[in-house]
Amino acid sequence: MEQSSRNQLIRGQVVDLVAGRVFPGSIEVVDGRINAVNHSDSAPDQYIVPGLVDAHIHIESSMLPPSEFARLASPHGTVATVSDPHEIANVLGVEGIRFMIENGGKVPLKFYFGAPSCVPATGFETAGASLPADAIARLLQQPEISFLSEMMNYPGVIAGDDEVMKKIRLAQQHHKPVDGHAPGLRGEAAAAYAQAGITTDHECITIEEARGKIALGMHILIREGSAAKNFAALAPLITEHPASCMFCSDDLHPDDLVRGHINLLVSRAIKLGYDPVAVLRCASLNPVRHYKLDVGMLQPGDAADFLLVDNLHDFHIHSTWINGIMVAEHGRSLIPRCHPLPINRFGTSAKSPTDFRVPAAGSTIRVIEAAENQLVTGSAIATARIADHAVVADTDRDLLKIAVVNRYRDATPATAFIRGFGLQQGAIASSVAHDSHNIIAVGTSDEQICRAVNLLIAEQGGISATCADESMLVPLPIAGLMSDQDGYQLAQHYADINHFVRQLGGPMQAPFMTLSFMALLVIPSLKLSDQGLFDGETFSFTSLFIAEADTHAAAT
Repeated sequence: MEQSSRNQLIRGQVVDLVAGRVFPGSIEVVDGRINAVNHSDSAPDQYIVPGLVDAHIHIESSMLPPSEFARLASPHGTVATVSDPHEIANVLGVEGIRFMIENGGKVPLKFYFGAPSCVPATGFETAGASLPADAIARLLQQPEISFLSEMMNYPGVIAGDDEVMKKIRLAQQHHKPVDGHAPGLRGEAAAAYAQAGITTDHECITIEEARGKIALGMHILIREGSAAKNFAALAPLITEHPASCMFCSDDLHPDDLVRGHINLLVSRAIKLGYDPVAVLRCASLNPVRHYKLDVGMLQPGDAADFLLVDNLHDFHIHSTWINGIMVAEHGRSLIPRCHPLPINRFGTSAKSPTDFRVPAAGSTIRVIEAAENQLVTGSAIATARIADHAVVADTDRDLLKIAVVNRYRDATPATAFIRGFGLQQGAIASSVAHDSHNIIAVGTSDEQICRAVNLLIAEQGGISATCADESMLVPLPIAGLMSDQDGYQLAQHYADINHFVRQLGGPMQAPFMTLSFMALLVIPSLKLSDQGLFDGETFSFTSLFIAEADTHAAAT
């Protein structure tokens, strides 16, 4: 490689995703853009590859602000993200979106933010902000806003709800794509959703569902995050519909981000035998074209966004370049740290154990069934364990108490019961709880749940775990969602608290990620908001206790 302060000539095997070929040659970079692409008879073994794009991610899920996310993602070949700031918008509204844009602008990685379409996500939970259609109109006028973020209110789309349809029309008027979110939607309902102008979906968990949505003209985002992992089920789409697929992580916790990003999907797909060019199109070209991103594809005039990798099988990344500047080399980020000032919204006061007491109003209860790596939950029926006229946890049956505490004002916590976390002692709590980000906790006793919750209230956000007299806490002072510390240190602290939780008997590898989705009402089947137990199938509140007649009906 020949390099000056403004010009570079980089030689290698050029991966041209537009033409669909690989050839020996060189790229000439002038002032951060591709000035020329040259062919030659021979070139070094290194491969020059367009940079990778995460086609749908909530940066907040990494527990890092954009500037710190960039430091951890760039060594993995990520040059751009299509980012939905839905999480911070639920806490802080437009102020939170502005924070993400401004902080992301301090680093070279290219963040493309959307206007969150569903804030609050539903009317069945308490959020910190609201973004009606007039606020969306103002956001879509900004050049920093590239699309309308995932339209989670698919019942509203299908029913033609005025407010929902107004938001979609606003995006179309600005020629900006509309992202989808429609788990399990099939048949006529899916057709109505697509015909309304929804262009993508990242919630498919079966290939049959994905094929059906592609037939309707939608693009499928193959997701592999810290909680939802759908690559194995959807990977055949890379061959079947190579122009209709993209890769995304959706939600990726910091310890997983240290290990890898979209590069892991690329490497995994290639090792399974999929054509490297088709795979890389899913990781680069397809999202760039769909969202009209200013991300280079190694064409003359493009931004000089590329990777140098050893080969197209192992896909070891030597360096990452954005706008002609090397931002990472040999696994080490070259992006300097920023130090953002935390912004937040927290208005609740400390709780007492009696706030979490569930008076016995029957002997049979509904139970949330959680499973790691899945956002969808089950709904079961169980015989309650009753002590002192209250329903309590039963660790022998993995029947734990779950609570959601309104973080924006003082209110009575909502409580229910859950199976799947497997704790034998203690409790865990988090102020990362999609979508409204109230405090959510699971534990073996009211006392332990209260301790874990109060740790977060004292810090105005974070994740915590307690056991007897021990406790661990990772503060998240930015909106109760993100840390202001070094990303690599945060990743270690996060791994440490996960290990602590496993010592409490929990079998999950990512308990806090799974916990964060137990209040996600737009994903079936049974969830808990700060206002009560919610049935995602009927999209309405339901009771914790089941009458005996209803129990017999459910059994048959």
